[in-house]
Amino acid sequence: MYIIGDIGNTETKICLVSSKNRIIKKIVFLTKNINHIKLNKFFSNFKLDYKKIEKILFCSVVPKSFNLIKKFLLKKTKTKCYEVKNLNLKSMIKIKVNYKQVGSDRLVNAISLMNNKNNFIILDFGTATTFDVLIKDTYSGGIIAPGIKLSLNTLSDKATLIPKINLKKIKNVIGKDTISAVRSGFFWGYAGLIDNIINLIKKETRKSFKVIITGGFSDLFKNSINTEVSHNKDITINGLIKVLKLIR
Repeated sequence: MYIIGDIGNTETKICLVSSKNRIIKKIVFLTKNINHIKLNKFFSNFKLDYKKIEKILFCSVVPKSFNLIKKFLLKKTKTKCYEVKNLNLKSMIKIKVNYKQVGSDRLVNAISLMNNKNNFIILDFGTATTFDVLIKDTYSGGIIAPGIKLSLNTLSDKATLIPKINLKKIKNVIGKDTISAVRSGFFWGYAGLIDNIINLIKKETRKSFKVIITGGFSDLFKNSINTEVSHNKDITINGLIKVLKLIR
């Protein structure tokens, strides 16, 4: 059996995977809650025989949290715990960016989709809103925009008269009160940002793309923009399963 995980700024997902690459169980928790006591509680849900774990692989954008999980697992099992960028990812995908600066999750997402035939734009609604450009077998770079939830919270924290707001789909552009005005600004503003950036990528590359969306607000925008998209919530986990073969 294998343990794989995606450690993000907000959420951490950890999966128990069979030797036939089937997801047996998944747990999701807030990254800020990671400590030894909580990890004992989280991993108890797997009811693991740690002696049967053959491979452990994570992608992480939070080094401190990865190190905590790594130390925890080293006490439970003798199996080495890898972070994907410690492996030879360049044997799986061509990378045309500064390798040290691109997030592990973004490379794994590209590997998840890569088929050497199609071009993809991967739009991830996470702590940041990211666009990643995959041209056949080459990760060509991307765009990082402010995350929707982070921006909403910052606005309400800094503007005394603006309350905490849950973003939802709305029909009207012109707001009639503070809440509807803010919702309009964020909903239609991000819808416009998404379409515009996708169109600019197409213009700059002179190529056509399949657009894949994932992450927290992907449900909200999947039918609310002009661009045709496909929804894939497990893109990172599926990419990690592909990368497992690099561990010998």
